[in-house]
Amino acid sequence: MSKRIIALVVAAVIVALTFTACSLFSKKEEETTAQVFTMGIDPEYPPFSYMGDDGEYTGFDVEICKAVCDYLGWEFKTFAVNWDEKLVQLDSNECDCVWSGMTILDSMKDAGYVISRPYFDNEQVLLVKNDSEFKSSKDLAGKVVAVQLGTSGESLLHDELKDLAATFGNVITCDSFLKCFTELSGGAVEAVFVDRPVAESYIADHPDYRIIDEDLGAEQYGIAFRSGDEELCAKIEEGIDAIVANGTYAEIAAKYEDIDAGNLIFLK
Repeated sequence: MSKRIIALVVAAVIVALTFTACSLFSKKEEETTAQVFTMGIDPEYPPFSYMGDDGEYTGFDVEICKAVCDYLGWEFKTFAVNWDEKLVQLDSNECDCVWSGMTILDSMKDAGYVISRPYFDNEQVLLVKNDSEFKSSKDLAGKVVAVQLGTSGESLLHDELKDLAATFGNVITCDSFLKCFTELSGGAVEAVFVDRPVAESYIADHPDYRIIDEDLGAEQYGIAFRSGDEELCAKIEEGIDAIVANGTYAEIAAKYEDIDAGNLIFLK
């Protein structure tokens, strides 16, 4: 065999091996590259989303989303939104959804946002100090009440409950419920208008507070996606259905005693 033929054979072998190696590398890269799903959360919204003792975000919603991402084979990330600017940050692609005890509002649907099926029945309540004389919302006439900025509670006080709000001495807004609670603790306000599970979670760690037992408005939580993200929403709902079916959803729910399982729509 001539040197030229040998050289051609060697060259062909090298090309074949290089092509095979590249193909295997590309296939491996495809197999290991997972879709990244970034969940937009309120970082101070226990028991649904909050910073754990280990410095990582956790909570019922966070654990459910992570379980869904595990089922779908997606990489899971969290992004702490400014709740009053949550939809602006969603539109700017800082996160792929807003999923953090978010009330389903017709205004969001009218604006074109894709909203998931509801997953939680919620109600608004008033949180007060145990030693206060307040027995109903009427007792707060002339008093100062706090509410979180950008929440459905704030919207209710401006719309359906505006007559009640007009009886208060003042309604102040804070950028987180924890700041609302700090104002209550310091005596700057007499009550906080808040979601029931958030109030119950706070009372679990602060027994000097109580809820005024009064129906002030029912609502449902859902997940918000950008306009046009119907397919993404459907995939997330598919994952939720799967972890409900395999029992993971109920296992996670059982860890959060502040969340009434009777209000979890998927477990009814």
